[in-house]
Amino acid sequence: MTGIAAAEFARQASTEHAQTLSRPSLSYWQDAWIRLQSNRRALVSLFIVISLLILTLLGPVLWSVNPAAQDLDQISVPPGRDRSALVVAEYTPWVIPAGTVAELQLADTATTQSVRLQWAALPGAYGHRVYRNLYPVGPERAYGIPLGEFFDNSTLNFEDRLDLRPGTYYYSVVALAENGRPGTVAETLRVDVRRTTTVNEAVAQGLVGSAADIAVGDSLQVALHPLGTDYLGRDMLARLMEGARVSLFIGIIAPFIYVLMGVVYGAVSGFAGGKVDQVMMRFADFVVALPFLLFMILFKIAFGIGPGESGIFPMLIAMIVLLWPATARLVRGQILQIREQGYVEASKLLGAKSSYLIFRHMLPNTLGVVLVTLTFEIPRAIFTEAFLSFIGMGVAPPTPSWGSMSNEGIKTMLNTPHELIFPALLISITVLAFNLLGDGLRDALDARMRNTE
Repeated sequence: MTGIAAAEFARQASTEHAQTLSRPSLSYWQDAWIRLQSNRRALVSLFIVISLLILTLLGPVLWSVNPAAQDLDQISVPPGRDRSALVVAEYTPWVIPAGTVAELQLADTATTQSVRLQWAALPGAYGHRVYRNLYPVGPERAYGIPLGEFFDNSTLNFEDRLDLRPGTYYYSVVALAENGRPGTVAETLRVDVRRTTTVNEAVAQGLVGSAADIAVGDSLQVALHPLGTDYLGRDMLARLMEGARVSLFIGIIAPFIYVLMGVVYGAVSGFAGGKVDQVMMRFADFVVALPFLLFMILFKIAFGIGPGESGIFPMLIAMIVLLWPATARLVRGQILQIREQGYVEASKLLGAKSSYLIFRHMLPNTLGVVLVTLTFEIPRAIFTEAFLSFIGMGVAPPTPSWGSMSNEGIKTMLNTPHELIFPALLISITVLAFNLLGDGLRDALDARMRNTE
């Protein structure tokens, strides 16, 4: 009985050990998905890609602001800026008060409607010139832009209504010499300008339902722009979502088409072999040698795209015509390996046609490589579109794309950096996400890296 019990115990232990080592049978794609889930960077990248697609498709529905609409009261406003506005009466011409003042000062509250200045005649002045600056005036005497000049000492007041925005300005009154040149005597005044609106403007902009809802002296909130506005007062969030449609459309449609072309071309070349393969690959080498930028210019001319017009269609054609050889080479190499496999030879013996062998046996076995290639080609196409639009050869304003928005934002990056940061950040995040996702897919779909324990 002892020997029987020991044998039974050994059998049960062996069965439990085998169950511990065994795992349920998984398909190639199920195993790849499990491996992809273990890659945190790839999963985060996948989440980012899905979020970008949702932003592109559903974003304009949730945030239904017209990307071309201009809010002239909020131009180049960064996100988080105070949106309060004081309701004032309609503008009336300035009735200059009698009497004199001792120094440069405000004659009334400074608002975006007007800034009214008064001053006393400066010592030794034959006239005065009024300047406005966004920055404090230092010893270098950089007074800013000249607003007006007066060659007599009888005019000692000035009303500024030139493109006033909420913020701080520095007004300077400089004494003019007899020859009309500025002297060294000057007075500077810091002025904080407050945003204002009128009852009629508030009703016209939809800030209130009717004129009866507000009165002069009330305060209200102007239109919300979560990511600020650009240099024309257009909503940055709406333009980024509209630009995502353009950038991702080019970045996904073009790679899908030329990768598909490369797959078919490489499969035929690799399966045919011999002289046919050599001729086809030499043609692919010839296409690789063609300069992309030159052909982009030629396609724009051929399609009649003039300066300042969007070249989306020529860009797509240039990508499709010139960027397929890399995929063709990759698929050809895979086909050369697969066609020597036993199951392919068995299909040939059974009378399978060449088209059946390619599309039924060979291409499905290259699908993993093709999928990884596609995830790497998408960020390449997005970056190419952004580069061409940035240099003015791709999508042209007013059509938004991340590249053209970066081109517009770089002109004002010192004063309003948000106009450049947001589109450039989206380009960087998108390209990085697709690249990391491609790395994860490559590791997950590589059969040699599968867990064989």
